[in-house]
Amino acid sequence: MANWVTVFVEEIKQTSVLEWLGAGFGAAEVLLAKANKVWLYPAGILSVLISIYIFMTSGLYAESALNLYYLVMSIYGWWFWVFKRTSIPLPVTRATKKDWSITAAIVLGGFVILYLALRYLTDSSVPVMDAFVSATAWAGMWLLAKRKLENWILLNISNAVAIPLLFYKQLPLYALLTLFLFIIAVLGFFEWKRILETEKK
Repeated sequence: MANWVTVFVEEIKQTSVLEWLGAGFGAAEVLLAKANKVWLYPAGILSVLISIYIFMTSGLYAESALNLYYLVMSIYGWWFWVFKRTSIPLPVTRATKKDWSITAAIVLGGFVILYLALRYLTDSSVPVMDAFVSATAWAGMWLLAKRKLENWILLNISNAVAIPLLFYKQLPLYALLTLFLFIIAVLGFFEWKRILETEKK
């Protein structure tokens, strides 16, 4: 245990300024989102741009591609906040059998495509884990867009695999940020479940 802590401390000491900034803006985005502040979007955009570069240089190509999607959604979210915030949001609901079928297709199809691309078109040393993290995150984000309670489950499956992957790739701050997101997702699940139960009454 002491040896693991020593290794972790050494990795933190060797962490680049860019990684500190990327993880810092990522944490700021989550906290600003929780506080319902529009500044979450510029913080998120900065975090994503830095993360794309860091993941590319670390050989996490699927994670980097996933962040391109986050970039698009952050720009859209910022625009929506400014111009369409008065629109009525979708209600929280549970995933149907059809939703689960589509979710499974996204996970399986996304995993196969990403794995093959990583395995044969890149020098990735972790094609299985990188593909799995991104495929499950894509499925979770699809459920999130449809305001389905189960989105938090898929996102946390992705987070649970991403945490050791990021430590393995010597990105300790991103691993800690993902652990933070894991906790937020657990809280999000129970909050949405409470909303769902309240709406049924």
